[in-house]
Amino acid sequence: MQRPIIIGITGGTGSGKSTIAREIYKQFDETCIAMLEQDSYYKDQSNLSFEERIKTNYDHPDAFDTSLLVKHLELLLEGHIIDKPIYNFEVHNRMKEKISVEPKKIIIVEGILVLSEKILRDMLDIKIYVDTDADVRFIRRMVRDINERGRTAESVINQYLNVVKPMHEQFTEPTKRHADLIIPEGGHNKVAVDIITANISQILQTYQN
Repeated sequence: MQRPIIIGITGGTGSGKSTIAREIYKQFDETCIAMLEQDSYYKDQSNLSFEERIKTNYDHPDAFDTSLLVKHLELLLEGHIIDKPIYNFEVHNRMKEKISVEPKKIIIVEGILVLSEKILRDMLDIKIYVDTDADVRFIRRMVRDINERGRTAESVINQYLNVVKPMHEQFTEPTKRHADLIIPEGGHNKVAVDIITANISQILQTYQN
């Protein structure tokens, strides 16, 4: 098998990067594409009490087990199956269950800090930054955290102002300079998805020839 194409998709919380990743994913047959969400690679916190785990700063690079993500990408590149972790945000820890991911021709890596670590960034063939207005991102995050992660509006607001916003400005926003392509206004930019899909298809065609 030819070396897989690894696509990194990043942007701030609520930017629409996950939507872009899913839209690209849907353009290809499932037999040739795989997805690794950076959120799955938050560090295991079994050694901490629940009270300690809820203090986790999920927007800081130190929260991620980047070495495991890099190792899994290396294994996929070598043609091996990996066991992708599952992270539960209600208990702030990894679950015992894992998801088996087979090596594919296309691998999407999606997350807020995909471009922040050089060792991970250097593995990416295509680097995408989804750039969306901060107010829109905040509203999307609030809706998600209340509906999907069981948080109150007050806790979401406090976390955003005290952690998410400063972390975005310090760690995520600066990675825009590493992107090959910047997509404005998030996940429903069909033109951008079509351009990316055409580029990937062209690369795959080159491999086949």
